[in-house]
Amino acid sequence: MAPIAVGDVVPDGTISFFDENDQLQTASVHSLAAGKKVILFGVPGAFTPTCSMKHVPGFIEKAEELKSKGVDDIICFSVNDPFVMKAWGKTYPENKHVKFVADGSGEYTHLLGLELDLKDKGLGVRSRRFALLLDDLKVTVANVESGGEFTVSSADDILKAL
Repeated sequence: MAPIAVGDVVPDGTISFFDENDQLQTASVHSLAAGKKVILFGVPGAFTPTCSMKHVPGFIEKAEELKSKGVDDIICFSVNDPFVMKAWGKTYPENKHVKFVADGSGEYTHLLGLELDLKDKGLGVRSRRFALLLDDLKVTVANVESGGEFTVSSADDILKAL
């Protein structure tokens, strides 16, 4: 399957997360992004070094600036279960705007065409590192990393595109 690209409509699929009342929710991506400008950024794994020390903190630190440029929601996405994503999100007490969501079985990652095979490292099939800017479900920016790199999918990269 070809990776998601600029001009594509993001596929619909379900993700899971804990809401502000600590209730487990399952929602369609379309229900979360329709009619909005949304950043969906994906990481290979919660609690992993690059994801935890660089990728996520960048979006948390730049959230106000991103919102001032018209971004409605910022969603952090990973092939992990929602309990792991909830626990990971809690390690960022300064976070006010980034929602941590789970693609527990990797099905949505497959729909995006962004799988990363990390079986040789004992991690199974995960998501490639990426940052998508969606405008009413249409991909306007698709910054997808190769392998484990972190060169094009940062918050600063999205800011430059806005």
